[in-house]
Amino acid sequence: MFFDRDGVINRAFIREGRPYPPASLREFELLPGVLEAVNSLSSAGFLIVVVTNQPDVATGIQEKSVVEDMQSKIEELLPINAFKVCYHQDKDDCSCRKPKPGMLLEAACQCSIDLQHSYMVGDRWRDIEAGNSAGCKTILIERGYFEKKAEDPTHVVTSISEASALILSGLAGNNPKNEVG
Repeated sequence: MFFDRDGVINRAFIREGRPYPPASLREFELLPGVLEAVNSLSSAGFLIVVVTNQPDVATGIQEKSVVEDMQSKIEELLPINAFKVCYHQDKDDCSCRKPKPGMLLEAACQCSIDLQHSYMVGDRWRDIEAGNSAGCKTILIERGYFEKKAEDPTHVVTSISEASALILSGLAGNNPKNEVG
């Protein structure tokens, strides 16, 4: 299981229709249903990997230590097997920044993950494109952001709880283009 962070695991702050990460640990808040969904998937035998772009560190808007504090908080609350963070901006053209699949490929190599039997759950087009490029099934949590739309998610849901239920029911692998919600 690959999960994006902001807008999937924790609350994102919406400004002008676009999601932004919390500015501090004080603003950090797990979204409803995350604890139950991630625990259920972990109990079912899924490895849990968080993959997140955090370009605000490169631009100087965010301190790396704050991102690391949020990562520690998530690892304290949830059964996370691996955490991958890209601190680059688009202009850096790195292989790890979503929509490129570098973080997923690296985690797959390090944790012996079969990507064809994996899921990428995200709330933005970048997450879906990265998952599709890596060969994963993809689940878009539709948030209605004012940005480029995700192309070809395997499924579209409205929450992580719905994504988890879909996966655990077995429908996520057998019913492409199923929409829930």
